[in-house]
Amino acid sequence: MTSDGFTRRHILQGSAVATAAVPGLAQAAPPTRSASTQEGNRMMALDMKVNGRDVHLQLDPRTTLLDALREHLHLTGTKKGCDHGQCGACTVIVEGRRINSCLTLAVMHEGEAITTIEGLGTPERLHPMQRAFIVHDGYQCGYCTPGQICSAVAVLEEIEAGVPSHVTPDLDHVAWSDAEARERMSGNICRCAAYPNIIAAMRDVAGEDKA
Repeated sequence: MTSDGFTRRHILQGSAVATAAVPGLAQAAPPTRSASTQEGNRMMALDMKVNGRDVHLQLDPRTTLLDALREHLHLTGTKKGCDHGQCGACTVIVEGRRINSCLTLAVMHEGEAITTIEGLGTPERLHPMQRAFIVHDGYQCGYCTPGQICSAVAVLEEIEAGVPSHVTPDLDHVAWSDAEARERMSGNICRCAAYPNIIAAMRDVAGEDKA
């Protein structure tokens, strides 16, 4: 209580009355987003062919291909690992070329054909690389496996097409070797260290397993 008889309650009640008496102050409108923010959130139409199926999406243009696959198409076989393009868990095949789907925007792939692990094979009809990974124990926890398999399939296609790598000894004759496979798969990290078994699975599919 103050010296003139006012209590803290009186002061607070008086402040509330004064605030209500000021036009527009008691019911101020919520702040609106700037025009630039609204423009940035405008949805964009996107047409792609995913695992042989035509898909039509409305996406925020900032959506990565990885998030479009997982969150919008519910193809959760493609994994989000580091989300920085450093582990390869999110590898998919776009127009025959393997990429890290976390590093590219979905809207950059308008009209393109994309293959995820779900598009390579099914439990009833496994892709040869999927079957080889099982035979050779090319996985342990399995988190990196979808990206490993997609990358492995694309690697064999690269070698078949004569695309050289940093370890290719003869640029006019690109052929399978364990060194070629290890170099090309170096962007796919397996924290369980199943690397020898992964190479064995790839060697098997490449038809180079002499054992």
